[in-house]
Amino acid sequence: MNFCSHCGAPVTLRIPPGDQLPRHVCDRCHTIHYLNPKLIVGAIPEWGERILLCKRAIEPRYGKWTLPAGFMENEETTAEAARRETAEEACARIEVSEIYSLINVAYISQVHILYRARLLDLDFGPGPESLEVRLFEEHEIPWNELAFRSVAMTLRYYFEDRREGRFRFHVADIPAPSPAAAA
Repeated sequence: MNFCSHCGAPVTLRIPPGDQLPRHVCDRCHTIHYLNPKLIVGAIPEWGERILLCKRAIEPRYGKWTLPAGFMENEETTAEAARRETAEEACARIEVSEIYSLINVAYISQVHILYRARLLDLDFGPGPESLEVRLFEEHEIPWNELAFRSVAMTLRYYFEDRREGRFRFHVADIPAPSPAAAA
């Protein structure tokens, strides 16, 4: 950040009084600009024994499979974000149930929240951010073609819980990839 979004003056990265972390502070109006983690919210749309997945038509991870999810917008609840993302990416209508997983991806300043959800009907298809949308049984999940570690982790929890006959709330952290794995 170089300029204040309130008055347009330059900002300086410094620790404001009463804080312990560096923030962008406006040199003219003294507004403190907080850059905080982003919420990624989505759903696990269920239809019987199958789960709805979307094949991404955008980067990152173009062509990989994921659950319908994306950045939460201002002035919406997490449940509203899950419904909206599912409608946008899969043109599907869902009934949102409980929060199923909360996954911290601190190295990229994100928190991923996924709800269990019930598809209301089979009227779905690819939205502008999806190449394909399809229902998968557990044995059909394209594990090696999943776009994000948080999605793979959530799906593994989901199928394990389903086999045990009870769904629990899961909280986890995803560590940064090792330099060797990122290369």
